[in-house]
Amino acid sequence: MSSSEKKPATIICIGMAGSGKTTFMQRLNAHLHQKKNPPYILNLDPAVLRVPYHPNIDIRDSVNYKKVQQEYGLGPNGAIVTSLNLFSTKVDQVIKLIDSKGDKYKNVIVDTPGQIECFVWSASGAIITEAFASTFPTVIAYIVDTPRNSSPTTFMSNMLYACSILYKTKLPMIVVFNKTDVKKADFAIEWMQDFEAFQMAMMKDKELNGDDGSSSGYMSSLVNSMSLMLEEFYSQLDVSACSAYTGQGFDDFMDAVDRKIEEYHEFYEAERDRILKEKAEREEKRKTDSLSKLMKDMDLKKGDEKDSHVLSDYEDEDDNNGEVDRDSEEETERQYTFPEDRNAEVSEKTDADLQARYQAAFEDTAKDASSKTAESIANYIRQ
Repeated sequence: MSSSEKKPATIICIGMAGSGKTTFMQRLNAHLHQKKNPPYILNLDPAVLRVPYHPNIDIRDSVNYKKVQQEYGLGPNGAIVTSLNLFSTKVDQVIKLIDSKGDKYKNVIVDTPGQIECFVWSASGAIITEAFASTFPTVIAYIVDTPRNSSPTTFMSNMLYACSILYKTKLPMIVVFNKTDVKKADFAIEWMQDFEAFQMAMMKDKELNGDDGSSSGYMSSLVNSMSLMLEEFYSQLDVSACSAYTGQGFDDFMDAVDRKIEEYHEFYEAERDRILKEKAEREEKRKTDSLSKLMKDMDLKKGDEKDSHVLSDYEDEDDNNGEVDRDSEEETERQYTFPEDRNAEVSEKTDADLQARYQAAFEDTAKDASSKTAESIANYIRQ
């Protein structure tokens, strides 16, 4: 037995508003206490005023729903989502707390908001579900209001919602037909197992309701097509019929939970390990590619020096940093701006002649300046 099999099984109860989800939680809690197996209970509905059970962890102790609504100017659903977002930031502490008490409890049951979309489709709902599923064997219990699903069209809508939740959470699911004390769930189970029985129910519903738009024309064709498509989906489900009011059917429900826990270990846990492994491999590949790109950008690979076209690289090749050695015996080739005027070049042969010309020019300038000065003095005396 693996270490994960010793952990408590988590049952996340999800259902439409009015499906009897909270009452189902109360009856499940009482049933497990009766079996001398008290569960660890979480309430994740921040807007509920009273719950008919005593939760071990209550989101209302951490988040004030009314204050969130007033502080951020939100409506009911927006405040629920924001409260779940705030609570999800501490979900790691919740997981550690439950894990530390795993030897005392065999089951963890989680109650979710009646506004099903606030939990299922929100980021916080996904974070909370993933946190539980990655630590404990987890099962989704989708609660269905049996009397309200007596219409084939309503039943199909509910099944489509269950299908979307299954593929969103990627966890084992049990469809729980609640309120069987009001209406037996035999018809719904038959519709899931027998396509022809569902077709007959569609035809009968069309005759009774006429052309009211719910079972005729386009809607009838769509529902028939959906029923064919969902046959494979039905095969992945366990179905349980129970009454949260009388307590009937909860032994069967717990048997279904045990089967789904085995399915979790056999399929879902292995699939999650594979996904995590692929994610780790992609991250490692990303790091390797980033390092290779960095090394390439920094020209650290061998042979890059030969292909460099940076001026400093050319300068490094000269021992004298690019300066010309004037004392070397090798004559340096020079270029002239005016190559035709080579007589003006100074050399050893022309140096003496150039000095004589400078001296003569200096003497002529000095004589001219002296004569001008004497002439200026004479003119001043005459005045």
